[in-house]
Amino acid sequence: MASGNQEAAMAYWKENVRLLITLLIIWFAVSFGLGILLAPVLNNIAIAGYPLGFWFAQQGAIYAFIVIIFTYVFKMNALDRKYDVHEE
Repeated sequence: MASGNQEAAMAYWKENVRLLITLLIIWFAVSFGLGILLAPVLNNIAIAGYPLGFWFAQQGAIYAFIVIIFTYVFKMNALDRKYDVHEE
């Protein structure tokens, strides 16, 4: 394998892993942090009659996960195009 291709592959993988770690940290913060750890504090606020901590545990983590999926798809498509490994 040529040195340039190997360097590009390593840079691609490094950016991919950085994106994954960032999104997983966000998912953890929303689902575990807001839904479990901070639920007692957030329960003082209500949305549509439900405590905010409960809402994050039941709905917010799901919505965050869906946004994370679409963010991952968008960012990976851009990353694939940047390193010319995209599919047409």
